Amino acid sequence: EYEEKTGRAHRPLSPKQNVRKNLDFEPLSTTALILEDRPANLPAKPAEEAQKHRQQYEEMVVQAKKRELKEAQKRKKQLEERCKLEDSIGNAVLTWNNEILPNWETMCCSRKVRELWWQGIPPSVRGKVWSLAIGNELNITHELYDICLARAKEKWRSLSTGGAEVECEDAGFSAADREASLELIKLDISRTFPNLCIFQQGGPYHDTLHSILGAYTCYRPDVGYVQGMSFIAAVLILNLDTADAFIAFSNLLNKPCQMAFFRVDHGLMLTYFAAFEVFFEENLPKLFAHFKKNNLTPDIYLIDWIFTLYSKSLPLDLACRVWDVFCRDGEEFLFRTALGILKLFEDILTKMDFIHIAQFLTKLPEDLPSEEFFTSIAAIQMQSRNKKWAQILAALQKDNREMEKGSPSLKR
Repeated sequence: EYEEKTGRAHRPLSPKQNVRKNLDFEPLSTTALILEDRPANLPAKPAEEAQKHRQQYEEMVVQAKKRELKEAQKRKKQLEERCKLEDSIGNAVLTWNNEILPNWETMCCSRKVRELWWQGIPPSVRGKVWSLAIGNELNITHELYDICLARAKEKWRSLSTGGAEVECEDAGFSAADREASLELIKLDISRTFPNLCIFQQGGPYHDTLHSILGAYTCYRPDVGYVQGMSFIAAVLILNLDTADAFIAFSNLLNKPCQMAFFRVDHGLMLTYFAAFEVFFEENLPKLFAHFKKNNLTPDIYLIDWIFTLYSKSLPLDLACRVWDVFCRDGEEFLFRTALGILKLFEDILTKMDFIHIAQFLTKLPEDLPSEEFFTSIAAIQMQSRNKKWAQILAALQKDNREMEKGSPSLKR
């Protein structure tokens, strides 16, 4: 239409344009422009140059086809792996529901169950397994949770209105302490799994997380709220009903290792660090020497990992798998996981200085491959001179009790 209006005659397609038109593959962007004739005000392409451009274009098409084929094969492989994983999870769910959970007491320590546990607990039964594995030594009931929550809400109302101090079992703790704890909870909730946007103000789990943490401060006023607790509570909320999450949360924090860290028992924390270094030197002597040379002590990277049980440091799905085995093996697995991380990145870490090591371990890569990660953990041997973790830790605790200034290991 434009040509008719301007009086310009319609030119037939050139042989090159015909070739391009007849191609069965038309790559995107401007790769095919190489076949176009030059503008009318420029000299025409020499035959040799035109032939060269033709060859270059065909090479581009071949490469594009190869890339497309490779991507298609990759997508097909990913789909097959996903289907295989879904089948595996489906079979595992049946095994857990029909065989293991109904016979928990007799089967939980069997070799078959331990192997299934290592592979990861299916999300649909994870909460139930965690609850059973963590136990309820504190004998907390749903009613007790309701009582603690009611007290917490009463405190919040009192503090928000500036009323008189609420009299309850934490009478030895000032209003200022309780208010500081309340403010810290609010601040920490806003920073809990921010990418998920479900625990922040207005999110579906904001009030639930706030309730559990508040109830815990009433249940254990001697511990109160400590940074890192919000991540542990959040992971439990994603896998359990509210009251059951509170029960698991309270019992989990009552374990010796967690209580040592959350009550900031410096002597006991140093004992855990010393035990960790025994196995660090045993498993990764080269990296251990490098850390010593750079004066990099375990507290720099272990505290954050232990406080949040890796839920802040690792991708959530990977952190849940760590929790799976932690529920099976106890505190030992937390330190074995730390050594697994160091082993996985040993080659990189041995080339870094103090600052870069600390930065790297504080913010681990987000694309950690799950199987490679657990293979690295599996390679860690938690035995030193025929002594296991519990024996090493007990010996160090004994030394710590007998010597006022700590054991030789703690001094070192």
